Amino acid sequence: MNFTDTHTHLYVDAFKEDIDEVMKRANDENINRFFIPAIDSATTEAMYQLEKDFPRQVFLMMGLHPTSVKENYQEELKHIEEQLEKRQFYAIGEIGIDLYWDQTHLQKQQDAFRHQIKLAKKYKLPIVIHCRNAFDEVFEILEEEKSEDLFGIFHCFTGTYEHAQQAINYNLKLGLGGVLTFKNGKIDKFMSEIDMKHIVLETDSPYLAPTPYRGKRNESSYLIEVAKKLANIHQISLEEVARITTENANQIFGTS
Repeated sequence: MNFTDTHTHLYVDAFKEDIDEVMKRANDENINRFFIPAIDSATTEAMYQLEKDFPRQVFLMMGLHPTSVKENYQEELKHIEEQLEKRQFYAIGEIGIDLYWDQTHLQKQQDAFRHQIKLAKKYKLPIVIHCRNAFDEVFEILEEEKSEDLFGIFHCFTGTYEHAQQAINYNLKLGLGGVLTFKNGKIDKFMSEIDMKHIVLETDSPYLAPTPYRGKRNESSYLIEVAKKLANIHQISLEEVARITTENANQIFGTS
């Protein structure tokens, strides 16, 4: 039984003191592969170091997080293009639109999102979408860019059943994390209606720790709590959840 954490920020300072122990705890829970989203150029070297330290388990993405889209975003996009020319990545992410913290850079976020989708198509890579308070804005751009070569993951999915169907129609898997275990998370109410072939597991650690760790630092070993909840919702074994969600991750990222 092997699980894949399709979205975890293991390179951030929150794990600086105990990354070896964090990885061991995850491995002890049969979580053996970690897909690492980028935030901005300031985090690139830390990502590369994590990959160097855990080369068989860590798979990197490249992208500009929407909350990092500022006045210098064109420079950040240039950095992404330079990295893509140098080496292999497994996705363009995390990218998208976030209107929770700040709405002043919406136009820049939209521009950066479009630009990075085009990069994903150029390099035949999946996209990993961050969406907060911005479903309409994200779907508007996905509609503009929809094509056979647009695919990926709708990370940290928190929308409605209708949003889920929209995402699936754009060739996107739903990334399910700690929110699935929250009493007020709501997505557990309809997830039984979503075929398992559309689902991947993630933690988004160190953020959004699942129940019973809510409010604490999240880490990849806690993925098992999300997997247990999904197994209960779909009335299947934990082994089946591991098998199907890992196959789905392999399909998206082109791994095996």
